[in-house]
Amino acid sequence: MFNNLVSFTSYKVGIYIRLSQEDSDKKYESDSESIVNQRNILTSYLKSNNYILTEEYIDDGYSGTNFDRPGFHKLIEDINEKKINMVLVKDLSRLGRDHVMTGYYIETFFPENKVRFISIMENYDSAKRQASNDSSTFIVACNDYYSKQNSYKIRDVLHSKKIAGQFIGSKPSYGYIRDPNDKGHLIPDPKVSSNVRNIFMWFKEGFNLKEIADKLNSLGIATPSTYKNSSKRTEKWNYDTVKSILQNRIYTGDMVQNKETKINYKSKKRIHLDEKNWIIVENTHEPLIDKLTFFEINNKGRYTIAETKSKREKRLLENLFVCKECGNSLTINYRKSKNCWSINCNRFTRYSVNNRCVSHYMLYNPLEELILKKVKTTLEKCIKKLDIDNLANEVYKKLSKKNNNNFKELDKLIERREKCHKKLAIMYNDKLENRIEDYTYNLLKQSIEKEIEKLNTKIKKLENLKRQKIIYNTKLSDIITEIKKLLDLNHPNRVLLLYVIDKIVIDKERNIEIFYKFGIETEKLNNNN
Repeated sequence: MFNNLVSFTSYKVGIYIRLSQEDSDKKYESDSESIVNQRNILTSYLKSNNYILTEEYIDDGYSGTNFDRPGFHKLIEDINEKKINMVLVKDLSRLGRDHVMTGYYIETFFPENKVRFISIMENYDSAKRQASNDSSTFIVACNDYYSKQNSYKIRDVLHSKKIAGQFIGSKPSYGYIRDPNDKGHLIPDPKVSSNVRNIFMWFKEGFNLKEIADKLNSLGIATPSTYKNSSKRTEKWNYDTVKSILQNRIYTGDMVQNKETKINYKSKKRIHLDEKNWIIVENTHEPLIDKLTFFEINNKGRYTIAETKSKREKRLLENLFVCKECGNSLTINYRKSKNCWSINCNRFTRYSVNNRCVSHYMLYNPLEELILKKVKTTLEKCIKKLDIDNLANEVYKKLSKKNNNNFKELDKLIERREKCHKKLAIMYNDKLENRIEDYTYNLLKQSIEKEIEKLNTKIKKLENLKRQKIIYNTKLSDIITEIKKLLDLNHPNRVLLLYVIDKIVIDKERNIEIFYKFGIETEKLNNNN
């Protein structure tokens, strides 16, 4: 079956086997891509040529379009440690389908590390001068092209299924399961669909997100992630989980897909798509909630905690409060049922069942009045002995400190870019003098040019900041004027408060500490509201 080669007992052979996820989904009763058949072909070749197997490297379920594979990493590690000096694969596509990196390992890495590389099906042997070796570059490029075209075909098929309203995800949303008679069709999960209906019903009755989460936890109902993955972890419902269910249109019977996509066929990274790119097909499966209720809830935006993130005007002291017990933020919420603003620990609000913190609940308006009264008294004393010009300079220093660090980074980036340009020039001379092959030159050139492109982006951003700093210097007198306007304590404003107050720490007993900037002494006060 194989050409008899001269046996070299000094060879320490590693066989590399790869099976992609796409391959594993097919039937391979007679196909040689399966793990078993690849191993049989490779071991038969070793036996017929009197080579001794040193190590076997397998990547099962990994794409050939990139080299981020555990088995391949182990192979490279063993080569670097001189544990093997021959690599044997069934065919070139098993090594990889990315033509640039596959070519790099065949033409550069293996030769530089004195590793003999053999691909059986293409009759490629790096230790021999033979015509069949010359076709390897073309074959590698074809493998890459095949992966790209195969990716397009798969995407087209999946896109067609999305357009037809067929479910193509790995696992359906909580509350649904695949129809055993039609995998692209969803049916209600008899075990948990009632939980979804209850969540919508409770919310419509006036329960907020936290109250619904607490109710589910008290009933001992497993969270969606625990239920789907049979997780042994003790997970609890929180307002994020409840909110995601309330916002999921799939419960109205409409199929909503194409919310995210991979960057390309070689990358695993996924990006979220704008809602205009979503594929929505109505009435594809049995609804768990009527559309009128769903759109009424979502159009009104009645999510109790989400309302704090709306575009409303911020309260004067918002983002300044800190919980003394856990160090988390104290969030300001509007309680519609009581028509008032309140404040509480963000971590307690989210995870009260897990006892991650304790309640710091307080009415906001009386608290703001108490703190502003104290701040006004303190600042009046300071302003009397305050040099406004010095204060403005201090503010300027704080704002420009980050920029100064950026300017140091700018010099380093420019220096790195110059070194990259010098490398390109040296490489080009080496190419002209035939000290470096065209393939290696193009590979390294591409890598360095990518680095230069990234450096140019960073440099441009920092240069823009530098120009802004120059403009900022010329407007220092205007800044001083603005600061003087801010120091109207009869009408305190948010900008002034953020300038002078570092944070306001409140403990579980509702004791308050105001931490100021500019060396103003910290103050403590008790809240009596």
